Amino acid sequence: MDVEEARHIRSSSELNVGDEIEAWHNGKLFHRGTVTQTVTAVDLFWILDSRTGTRRLIDAEALIILRAADQGTAKAASRAAARTPAQPSHMPLFQAPSLAG
Repeated sequence: MDVEEARHIRSSSELNVGDEIEAWHNGKLFHRGTVTQTVTAVDLFWILDSRTGTRRLIDAEALIILRAADQGTAKAASRAAARTPAQPSHMPLFQAPSLAG
């Protein structure tokens, strides 16, 4: 199972209040935010949209819903990689020609 598939939400019953989600349509991110309420009987839920600060009703059947990627972990990994010195290459970039004949 790939990462995108693991993040995919198929029903509002898979969500809990406080979950971070992204709502996509035709390959574009429409909404991103925190789940504030779910109504599993009709597969709807509300989020607090992080871009606008407004409450949004999300239809899980009309949009592709993904769990938001963990931004904190990604940023920490990026910072750690930046601090790690580059590993020396096993092959030199330039090798002087041999004078032995």
